[in-house]
This record gives sequence, structure tokens and C-alpha cells, in this order.
Amino acid sequence: MSRPATMLSDAEMGVQHVHIAIVGTGFSGLGMAIKLKQQGYNDFVVLERAADIGGTWRDNTYPGCACDIPSHLYSFSFALNPHWSRMYPQQREIQSYLRQCARRFGIIPHIRWRSELLDATWNEEEQHWHLTTARGQFTATLLILGNGPLSEPSLPHIPGIERFRGTLFHSAQWNHDYDLTGKRVAAIGTGASAIQFVPQIQPHVAQLKLFMRTPPWIMPRMDHPLPHWQRTLFHLVPLTQRLFRTRIYLEHEITALGMVYRTDILEKGSAIAKHHLQRQVSDPILRAKLTPHYAMGCKRILVSDDFYPALVKPNVDIVTEPIREIREHSIVTADGEEHEIDTLICGTGFRVTQAQIPQHIHGRGGQSLSAAWQNGISAYLGTTVAGFPNLFLLIGPNTGLGHNSMVYMIESQLTYIMSCLSYMQRRSLRSIEVDADTQNIFNAELQQRMQKTVWTSGCKSWYLDAAGNNTTLWPGFTFEFRHRTRHFDAQNYHRFPQHQQQATLQQSGD
Repeated sequence: MSRPATMLSDAEMGVQHVHIAIVGTGFSGLGMAIKLKQQGYNDFVVLERAADIGGTWRDNTYPGCACDIPSHLYSFSFALNPHWSRMYPQQREIQSYLRQCARRFGIIPHIRWRSELLDATWNEEEQHWHLTTARGQFTATLLILGNGPLSEPSLPHIPGIERFRGTLFHSAQWNHDYDLTGKRVAAIGTGASAIQFVPQIQPHVAQLKLFMRTPPWIMPRMDHPLPHWQRTLFHLVPLTQRLFRTRIYLEHEITALGMVYRTDILEKGSAIAKHHLQRQVSDPILRAKLTPHYAMGCKRILVSDDFYPALVKPNVDIVTEPIREIREHSIVTADGEEHEIDTLICGTGFRVTQAQIPQHIHGRGGQSLSAAWQNGISAYLGTTVAGFPNLFLLIGPNTGLGHNSMVYMIESQLTYIMSCLSYMQRRSLRSIEVDADTQNIFNAELQQRMQKTVWTSGCKSWYLDAAGNNTTLWPGFTFEFRHRTRHFDAQNYHRFPQHQQQATLQQSGD
């Protein structure tokens, strides 16, 4: 007797099952895929919403886009690149590096292009995830989110912005078909993106109005081409590159001492930044506008050598009055002045604490990740969340950095996840889930430590959620995070065995 259609299995309906599904092909997702391949895992797919590799380094193509961490540190430790052309890598070179890594480690066949994750729901009976993508359905035993926190551009909530009749775009969705030459351009935001694209577009536009709510602390960038002899040396003697990389890491790690433990140490950095400003901006009125009045490090510290020189040009105006509304062809500030513009560029960052993808991740009992985080986002070691079995986050809550390379933190998480997978395989486990009390205790520890850091010194930043909690950054040295993630700590997890008849909670702490 044939079964009704509703009784068809996933395999019969053409739903592919994989052991592991990874979301994203940026540093996180790609790094996870490479680690799996290195350890002999082949039953996995990488779900990519676009048609190319790179994550944030694919999407952000605005003029001048580059990293503010030196190239030899902003790369995988297991795939060093001796051929970086500059001290600070530019967007195209970073994306090229990621493409090379994907080819070198055999990841391309595992990628499912244009397969944006639309829904992920945990099935308790089957003990695996049901995934709906833009190009079909999958089931997976484990789901790893490598989409990253800087993947959803955020437009400002300004009255009338929907009425604007000129050309409007976000810096992460740059309109390369639109010629800015001779245009009256307004730029909103003075963060990491704006200080890179403003110097690039300034020479071409008729007028540039930079609407600045809070001036950033800016340190000298001191970028330069890397000499040929050095690249040759790194290629021939890889140990020299590792030593160079280690020196850069330690130099950046020292900054955490001032941000987390001794905020007074940052006063020396403030003096360097003020001297940098004074040397490049002679006009005392403009210099006063560009001088921050909050503790250095409270917001992201930026690096640039050409931002201030661009602002002193005659076709640039700094507007510090708050924006009251946006009209069809203008911006009106709180003082009533109307600024006529042709183009509006929003360098206003990303949805970090209000990202959309958690709404589409449903764990035990159908609860969405966004509902679980309604009182604030948190995860154990930034990687696992109670109520969401077999789900792993990369660059999850409180794994961000304000001073060093995120690739270092990503690799720490990769080690932790691989250790977990090995444990599950050895113990024949169907699923694991972090204990809720463990997660709560860990999060309480982080927030308590956060109170002594520079990030809670009073400024408003994208590090903070609506309640004022810093759910973005790691409040300590990166090597501490690496130490805590070096092994999977099974005693902090509920573990369920493979066989259904044994599906009772294992309590042993092996």
C-alpha cells in the first residue's frame, strides 16, 4: 500500500541531508569549512547568499575600502600569505586571498551559491535541523552560522528619508554605476567606512557635506607598500613571517590593557591622536569640531592619514547640527538650515545587536533565536546557545574586538567547535546543548567585567544594545579567550546519545 504524500520521507521528497551546514563564505564560514576538510569531514555544505566568496569583503566595495588590521595578522594562521602588497590589506586583495584559500583547500565543490538561509528549524524527533534556502531545502545534523555581525547594512531612522528623490545608497551597497563627479553629496556617519571613502570621493564632487554626530578618535595609519625583499624573505623562510606576525599581534594586544584593565593608559594614545589632528588641521574652529569629548576607546578607534586632509578642502563642510528631517532634495538640520543635495551616502554601519537572521532560527519548542534574545543577546563562549541544540555561532555575542584581529578569535572558535565534533563522534552523540545556567553564569561574568572597561565610560556606540549592555566585545585579552576555547568542556553541556531508545540525558562529566 502506498503512503500518502504527507508521509514521504525527506529523501523521497528530494531534500538533501548533510551532516553539517555552514552559513557564509567570509573568514568565519570559509575557515570552518577548511578545518572540516583538514580533519577529514566531507559531508557538509556551505550556504552562500551571493555568487562569490568573501562575506563583508565581497559586499563592501566602496572607494578606499581596506582593513585597519595589518595584513599579515588579518589572515589565517594555517594559510599565511607572504605576498601581501601593503601593510594594511585592501578589499580586493583580501577577497582574492579568500578565493585562493577556498580553491587551495578544496572548498568550492561544497558551496551552494545564491542559497540564502530563509529558515532553520530544529526537529526534536529527528534530532536535526530543517533548512529552507532560496534554492531548496536541506536537513543537517549540525548548523554553523558564519554569516558574521557586519552582514546587514543599517540605514538611519531619520524622518522623511523615504521621501528623498535623489540618489541614496549605503556604503556597503555602493552604487558604482552612479557618477559622483560634480554632484552635491551628503555623507552621514564618520565611522570606519566613511573615513575611507570620504578622501576618495572628495576630489570629484562639487560639494561634500559630512553630517557628523560624534567625531572619532583617529590614529595615524602609516600604511605603506611592503618591500619586495621582505615578501621574498617571507616566501623562502616562512618562520620570519610568523615572527613578524607575532610581533604585530603583541603590539595590538597591549591596547587591551588600556581598554579593559587600566583605562588611564589610553591617555598616551589620546595625546598621539590629538597631535595627529593638530598637525593635519590648522583651522582651530574645524579642529574643535573634530576633537572627541569622550574617552578614547569607548567607540572604535580609527586609523587614517588622509581623512583630515580631505576635510580641510574648500568643497567640504562639516555639519554637527543634528538632522531634523530629510526632504525630496535636501537635509534639514535642527537649526532650521536646509542643505540642498543630489546624493545621500549612508556610512551608518550594520545591524549588529538587531540583526534579522535570528528571527529565522528556531530551536527547541519552535522558539526563535531573536525571542530567546529579547532581553539581550548572549551565548556561551560566543558559540552556543541554550535551547538551540547542535547550533554553533561564529563571531557570536561578546567575541568582537576593538584592538586586534578578528581572525584570531574566529580560529579560537574553530578549535572549540572541532573539539566538540570530535567528542560527539567518539561518544556517538546525536546532539549537544549548552546548559542554560552555564550560559547565564558566563554572561553575568562578562557583563560584570564589562563595567570596568572603557566601553562603558559613557559614550553611545554600536557596541551597546538598547539596554546599554555591551554584547559585542570580548572584555579581556584575546589569548584568554583562546585558552578558554582550547578544549570542548562537555561537563557544561546536555548530551544525547545516538540510539533513540537511549535518548536520556547523559550526566557524566567525561
